[in-house]
Amino acid sequence: MKIVPYDESFRDQVIALTLDAWRPVFPKTRADVPLFVYENFWPQGWEIRQETDIGAHIDSNPGEVWLAMEDDVLLGFVGAAIHPEDRMGEVTIIAVSPDHQQRGIGKALLAFAESYIKDKGMKMVMVETVGDSGHEPARKAYESQGYVQWPVARYFKEL
Repeated sequence: MKIVPYDESFRDQVIALTLDAWRPVFPKTRADVPLFVYENFWPQGWEIRQETDIGAHIDSNPGEVWLAMEDDVLLGFVGAAIHPEDRMGEVTIIAVSPDHQQRGIGKALLAFAESYIKDKGMKMVMVETVGDSGHEPARKAYESQGYVQWPVARYFKEL
C-alpha cells in the first residue's frame, strides 16, 4: 500500500467508497437521534447529502487529500486542514473501503495526516466524529491512537 496525493480522476471512486463506508453507520445514527434532527440534516436521504458534501470537500481542498492505493485500487483516503490560529491541524475526513478494513489502512492514513500536520508546525491534531452508536468504531479507532475526547454538548429543538 502507498499513500499518494489525491488525483481528481479518482473523484467518483472516493465518493463511492465513502458511501460504502458509511452505509452501516447511518441506520444506527437514525435510530439514535431525534427523528426531526435526522430528517433536517438528511431530508433527501444521507446518501445524497454525503455525496454532495464529500464532493464539495475534495473539490475545494484537493491539495489536502491523500489516497491509500494498492496497485490501482483505492483502499481509503484522508483529508486534513491546517488551523494556524489554534496551532492545530484537523483530520477532516477519513474512510477505508469496507473490503479493506481491519488491515491497518485507517491507522496508516491517520498517521500520514498527523505527519503532514506536524510538518506544518502545528502542536496538536483534532478529529471530529459523532457520539451515536454508528460512529462507535470511529471513536474506538481514534482513542486507540491516543486521541482524547473533548466532551461537547450539542442541543437541538424542533421549531
